[in-house]
Amino acid sequence: MKNIVSRILRSDLEGVWNNRAILFFRVFISLELIIVHGLKKIGVGVMQAEMIPNPMGLPEVLNSVFAISANIVFPLFIIVGFFTRVAIVPVLAVTLTGYFVVHGSDSLLEKDVPFMYSVSYLLLFILGAGKYSIDAKLS
Repeated sequence: MKNIVSRILRSDLEGVWNNRAILFFRVFISLELIIVHGLKKIGVGVMQAEMIPNPMGLPEVLNSVFAISANIVFPLFIIVGFFTRVAIVPVLAVTLTGYFVVHGSDSLLEKDVPFMYSVSYLLLFILGAGKYSIDAKLS
């Protein structure tokens, strides 16, 4: 019984199941970001491309390229685990800007999507890509 309780409570980030969980999590959270938010920004699956907010007043082309890259290109890097922590930074820049600036005065119900993406990618930033990644093979 003590062994069962110990196994339930133990947290081994190097364990095979935890590395599989990190792989699963980074793949599916990134696919969700690409499919639900990224493809709309380039007009895939919708009648017209989504208007990209520019709350920081950046030049429009720079703002669009940055937002599209953070919603499509960098999540692909995260999926394969290539420079994962570096790829997460622009994604966090967009999601945290969405949370604090674009939806800053909105209710929690409207801020929950950028919040959940931000928390998810912060977790991946802290944990890294795990054993099943290009990062692990390079190191």
